[in-house]
Amino acid sequence: MKKLIALICIFVFSISCTQEYDGPRVHLELVPVESVVLPTTFTVNTINEIEVTYSRPSSCHGFEGFYYTKDDFNRTIAVLNYVIEEQGCLPLLNQLQTEILRFKPATSGTYLLKFWKGKDANGVNLYEEFSVVVP
Repeated sequence: MKKLIALICIFVFSISCTQEYDGPRVHLELVPVESVVLPTTFTVNTINEIEVTYSRPSSCHGFEGFYYTKDDFNRTIAVLNYVIEEQGCLPLLNQLQTEILRFKPATSGTYLLKFWKGKDANGVNLYEEFSVVVP
């Protein structure tokens, strides 16, 4: 009898923990950069602010941060949005949003900053590139 009660308790406990999430689903999406404003000078070991402007595609898109990779002196940067998957999202036209990218070069040299502009008709990534000399 004790084994049966224990088995029933384990069963009830296991099914009580599996609740179905019925809230909105969210995924991440890269959004093309529209324009970039760089400072005229950069300084080593100092946070340099770069203005990055992008077009917010819909009312369900929101700024999540920056996709950022580095390889030696090369930086690849894109705007990362979260997207709430729900009905009723409204497309937005010319809804420009500006965010600040904080760039802190660790050493002197010439940095190549590549900002993702989207893809062409063949699916090839397009970038706007800036060479930045850090004395």
